[in-house]
Amino acid sequence: MTHLDLTILVIDENAIRASIIEEGLREAGHARVTVVHEVNGIARTIETLMPDVIIIDIENPNRDMMEHLFQLTRTVSRPIAMFVDRSDTASIEAAVDAGVSAYIVDGLKKERVKPILDMAVSRFNAFSRLRRELADARSALEERKLIERAKGILMKMRGLSEEEAFALLRQTAMNEKKKLSEIAQSVVTAAGLLM
Repeated sequence: MTHLDLTILVIDENAIRASIIEEGLREAGHARVTVVHEVNGIARTIETLMPDVIIIDIENPNRDMMEHLFQLTRTVSRPIAMFVDRSDTASIEAAVDAGVSAYIVDGLKKERVKPILDMAVSRFNAFSRLRRELADARSALEERKLIERAKGILMKMRGLSEEEAFALLRQTAMNEKKKLSEIAQSVVTAAGLLM
C-alpha cells in the first residue's frame, strides 16, 4: 500500500479547521479521507472505517475530551497525528503515552498536513518495529532460560554433561519435529510433576 492509498480519518469538531486538513490531504493526493465532526461514538466509526491513519484536531482541548481521546488511541494501533492550539507538558506526555505519533501545537496549515502525516506514519512504523524487536528479544531470552532449565534437569536426573543434555534436547526436537523450546517446556513440566 502506498502512502496515497491510505484511508485517513479526520476527527475535528470545527468544520473550518477540518476543511483545512482535508484540503491539505486532497492536494497531497489522498483520496480516501473521511471527516467526522462528532467525538461521541468515534470508536464505532473507527471500527467500521478501519482507517490506516487518524488525524485529530482539537482547537481548545479540555481535560475530559483529551482523556477520552487518549483512552481511545491507546486501543487503536494506528499512526495518529494530533493538532492542538495550546498545550502543556502533562498533555504532551499523556499524548505520547497514548501512542500519538505526532503532536503538533499551533501549527495547523494545509501545506504542513502532508509532511506531518508522513512523519506520523514513519514514527509509528519505527516504533512498531522497535516494539516487535523488543518482544522478539524477550521471547528469545525466555526460550534460552527455559532451555537452560531443561538442560539442568536432564544433567541432574540423567547424570549428563551440559553438551549431552543439549544434544538430547536437540535430537528429541528434530525427531518430534518441534521447536527446541517446546521440548524444553515438556521437560520442565514433567520434572515439576515428578518432584
